[in-house]
Amino acid sequence: MAQALLLPLIEAKKIAPENIFAVVKNTASVKRLKSELPNGLNLVTADDSNAFKAWQSAIVLLSVKPQQFSEVIDQAKQIVFPKEFSSLLVSLVAGQSLSKLQESFPHHFSTRAVPNAPAFVRAGLTGISWSKTIKAEQKSLVKDLFNPVSEVLELPESQLDAFLALTSSGPAYVALVSEALADGAVSVGLPRHLANHLAHRTIAGTAALLNEKDMHPGQLKDMVASPAGTTIAALRKLEKSALRSALIEAVVAAFERSQELSDLSRQGGNSK
Repeated sequence: MAQALLLPLIEAKKIAPENIFAVVKNTASVKRLKSELPNGLNLVTADDSNAFKAWQSAIVLLSVKPQQFSEVIDQAKQIVFPKEFSSLLVSLVAGQSLSKLQESFPHHFSTRAVPNAPAFVRAGLTGISWSKTIKAEQKSLVKDLFNPVSEVLELPESQLDAFLALTSSGPAYVALVSEALADGAVSVGLPRHLANHLAHRTIAGTAALLNEKDMHPGQLKDMVASPAGTTIAALRKLEKSALRSALIEAVVAAFERSQELSDLSRQGGNSK
């Protein structure tokens, strides 16, 4: 996700690669990323003597898995910051509250951001919650980071878990539906490559129609489902299979798991 955010800014020449200092877990990651990222970008492992430079940057983008969070805190505690030092920390880590971030990184003004995978094609959604101490100019810097790849929504922190359950986990639900639709088309005779293409385009086109016409999903469903036709027969089957309920429960399950991660964070436990 960090790559999805930074590459458009580099391409637009808003950030020079040499001004980016990235810290990754191991040398294998350094080698891989050097082949994928622009020349000049600084890449080191967490145990490198120069890793402190990342923590002393004007903006720190924290993009690690929740179970790696305590390790990152330990690394940050070893950094000697200049007197009166402060910078901006933007956390993409699930389940880590603003209060936990501020407690763990006292030399930084903390912000939480929840982007989603479509940011890789500049069609993402990002929810942002601000700490009380954040300044107006810092908000602008954060928005500038996400605007090139996503629509940015400012939300109270209490809504971030729900935002994540729908938008961050949601692409996996849609991918599963797309795969199942393509499997159905293969079952009735279409070749795999064509079935995949048609399923993807059907989902993308339907989403564009709903969004651009500001149409209620039920309105589109009724428009397509003619009396005694193929669509209503298929919808009847979906209702019998409880697809609607399954999708609702998927969002609720993701929401509850996100809250569990937050609880584990407050208790100082590890998440898996």
